[in-house]
Amino acid sequence: MQFTKGNIEGVQVIKLEKHVDDRGFLVETVRRDILPEGIVPEMAYVSITEHGVARGPHEHEDQTDIFSFIGPGNFKITLWDNRSKSSTFRRRMVLFGGQDNPLTLIVPPGVVHAYRNISTAERGMVLNCPNRLYAGWDKKEPVDEIRHEDSRDEFDQDFGG
Repeated sequence: MQFTKGNIEGVQVIKLEKHVDDRGFLVETVRRDILPEGIVPEMAYVSITEHGVARGPHEHEDQTDIFSFIGPGNFKITLWDNRSKSSTFRRRMVLFGGQDNPLTLIVPPGVVHAYRNISTAERGMVLNCPNRLYAGWDKKEPVDEIRHEDSRDEFDQDFGG
Protein backbone atom coordinates (compact mmCIF):
# COMPACT_ATOMS: atom_id res chain seq x y z
CA MET A 1 0.00 0.00 0.00
CA GLN A 2 1.42 3.41 -0.96
CA PHE A 3 1.06 6.36 1.38
CA THR A 4 1.86 10.04 1.22
CA LYS A 5 3.04 11.88 4.31
CA GLY A 6 1.16 14.77 5.83
CA ASN A 7 -1.75 15.84 7.98
CA ILE A 8 -4.99 13.84 7.86
CA GLU A 9 -8.37 15.51 7.54
CA GLY A 10 -10.25 15.43 10.85
CA VAL A 11 -7.28 14.36 13.00
CA GLN A 12 -6.57 16.95 15.66
CA VAL A 13 -3.36 17.15 17.67
CA ILE A 14 -3.72 19.30 20.77
CA LYS A 15 -0.54 20.21 22.63
CA LEU A 16 -1.09 19.88 26.37
CA GLU A 17 0.39 21.95 29.16
CA LYS A 18 1.74 20.32 32.31
CA HIS A 19 1.33 22.39 35.47
CA VAL A 20 4.20 21.23 37.66
CA ASP A 21 4.76 21.97 41.34
CA ASP A 22 6.21 20.27 44.42
CA ARG A 23 3.28 17.85 44.57
CA GLY A 24 3.71 16.54 41.00
CA PHE A 25 1.82 17.73 37.92
CA LEU A 26 -1.66 18.35 36.57
CA VAL A 27 -2.70 18.16 32.90
CA GLU A 28 -6.11 18.96 31.43
CA THR A 29 -6.49 16.21 28.83
CA VAL A 30 -10.06 16.54 27.54
CA ARG A 31 -12.15 19.69 27.57
CA ARG A 32 -15.49 20.01 25.83
CA ASP A 33 -14.42 23.36 24.37
CA ILE A 34 -11.59 21.75 22.37
CA LEU A 35 -13.56 18.79 21.00
CA PRO A 36 -15.14 18.79 17.53
CA GLU A 37 -18.82 19.70 17.57
CA GLY A 38 -21.00 16.67 18.32
CA ILE A 39 -18.14 14.61 19.82
CA VAL A 40 -18.81 13.86 23.49
CA PRO A 41 -16.95 11.19 25.48
CA GLU A 42 -19.10 8.23 26.55
CA MET A 43 -16.49 6.45 28.64
CA ALA A 44 -12.85 6.67 29.69
CA TYR A 45 -10.18 4.06 30.13
CA VAL A 46 -6.47 3.89 30.84
CA SER A 47 -4.16 1.39 29.17
CA ILE A 48 -0.62 0.52 30.15
CA THR A 49 1.71 -0.62 27.38
CA GLU A 50 5.03 -2.32 28.09
CA HIS A 51 8.13 -0.74 26.60
CA GLY A 52 8.72 -1.75 23.00
CA VAL A 53 5.15 -3.06 22.55
CA ALA A 54 2.76 -1.81 19.83
CA ARG A 55 -1.03 -1.61 19.95
CA GLY A 56 -2.98 -1.66 16.70
CA PRO A 57 -3.26 -0.87 13.92
CA HIS A 58 -7.05 -0.70 13.84
CA GLU A 59 -9.86 1.68 12.90
CA HIS A 60 -13.47 2.25 13.83
CA GLU A 61 -16.54 2.61 11.62
CA ASP A 62 -18.38 5.00 13.96
CA GLN A 63 -16.20 5.71 17.00
CA THR A 64 -13.98 8.74 17.50
CA ASP A 65 -11.05 8.12 19.85
CA ILE A 66 -9.80 10.92 22.09
CA PHE A 67 -6.36 9.73 23.22
CA SER A 68 -4.21 11.56 25.74
CA PHE A 69 -0.51 10.75 25.88
CA ILE A 70 0.85 12.47 28.99
CA GLY A 71 3.27 9.96 30.53
CA PRO A 72 4.65 8.00 31.99
CA GLY A 73 6.37 6.83 28.85
CA ASN A 74 6.70 8.09 25.30
CA PHE A 75 4.96 6.79 22.20
CA LYS A 76 5.47 6.79 18.45
CA ILE A 77 2.01 7.11 16.91
CA THR A 78 1.17 6.23 13.32
CA LEU A 79 -2.13 6.96 11.57
CA TRP A 80 -3.34 6.46 8.03
CA ASP A 81 -6.48 7.71 6.34
CA ASN A 82 -8.49 4.71 5.12
CA ARG A 83 -11.56 6.77 4.09
CA SER A 84 -11.85 6.46 0.30
CA LYS A 85 -13.93 9.66 0.05
CA SER A 86 -11.56 11.74 2.16
CA SER A 87 -9.37 14.43 0.59
CA THR A 88 -6.46 12.86 2.49
CA PHE A 89 -7.15 9.19 1.55
CA ARG A 90 -3.98 7.07 1.98
CA ARG A 91 -2.14 9.86 3.76
CA ARG A 92 0.00 8.83 6.74
CA MET A 93 0.96 10.81 9.84
CA VAL A 94 3.66 9.92 12.33
CA LEU A 95 3.98 11.80 15.60
CA PHE A 96 5.36 11.44 19.10
CA GLY A 97 3.47 11.91 22.35
CA GLY A 98 3.94 11.19 26.02
CA GLN A 99 5.80 12.58 28.97
CA ASP A 100 8.25 14.53 26.76
CA ASN A 101 5.48 15.86 24.48
CA PRO A 102 2.07 15.68 26.19
CA LEU A 103 -0.79 15.78 23.73
CA THR A 104 -4.39 14.84 23.11
CA LEU A 105 -5.08 13.22 19.75
CA ILE A 106 -8.57 13.11 18.23
CA VAL A 107 -8.89 10.25 15.73
CA PRO A 108 -12.10 10.17 13.65
CA PRO A 109 -13.75 7.02 12.28
CA GLY A 110 -11.98 5.48 9.28
CA VAL A 111 -8.50 6.61 10.34
CA VAL A 112 -6.31 3.61 11.14
CA HIS A 113 -4.20 4.16 14.23
CA ALA A 114 -1.45 2.39 16.13
CA TYR A 115 1.16 3.32 18.67
CA ARG A 116 4.33 1.84 20.14
CA ASN A 117 5.85 2.56 23.54
CA ILE A 118 9.33 3.80 22.60
CA SER A 119 10.50 4.30 26.18
CA THR A 120 13.74 2.55 26.97
CA ALA A 121 12.47 0.53 29.92
CA GLU A 122 9.35 2.26 31.16
CA ARG A 123 5.74 1.25 30.90
CA GLY A 124 3.64 3.82 29.08
CA MET A 125 0.18 5.04 29.97
CA VAL A 126 -2.52 6.21 27.55
CA LEU A 127 -5.92 7.66 28.44
CA ASN A 128 -8.76 7.26 25.93
CA CYS A 129 -12.18 8.93 26.16
CA PRO A 130 -14.02 7.58 23.08
CA ASN A 131 -17.42 8.88 22.04
CA ARG A 132 -18.91 5.34 22.01
CA LEU A 133 -19.24 2.66 24.66
CA TYR A 134 -17.07 -0.39 24.07
CA ALA A 135 -19.43 -3.11 22.79
CA GLY A 136 -22.40 -0.78 23.32
CA TRP A 137 -24.82 -0.48 26.22
CA ASP A 138 -24.32 -3.35 28.72
CA LYS A 139 -21.66 -4.70 26.30
CA LYS A 140 -24.36 -6.35 24.16
CA GLU A 141 -23.42 -4.95 20.73
CA PRO A 142 -20.68 -5.83 18.25
CA VAL A 143 -17.36 -4.14 18.91
CA ASP A 144 -16.72 -1.25 16.50
CA GLU A 145 -13.21 -2.21 15.48
CA ILE A 146 -11.60 -3.20 12.20
CA ARG A 147 -8.22 -4.77 12.87
CA HIS A 148 -5.27 -4.32 10.51
CA GLU A 149 -2.56 -6.47 12.08
CA ASP A 150 -2.01 -8.01 8.63
CA SER A 151 -0.93 -4.51 7.54
CA ARG A 152 1.58 -4.09 10.34
CA ASP A 153 4.43 -4.47 7.82
CA GLU A 154 3.24 -1.15 6.40
CA PHE A 155 3.98 0.40 9.78
CA ASP A 156 7.15 -1.45 10.76
CA GLN A 157 9.33 1.29 9.30
CA ASP A 158 7.52 3.79 11.54
CA PHE A 159 7.50 1.51 14.55
CA GLY A 160 11.14 0.55 14.18
CA GLY A 161 10.15 -3.11 14.46
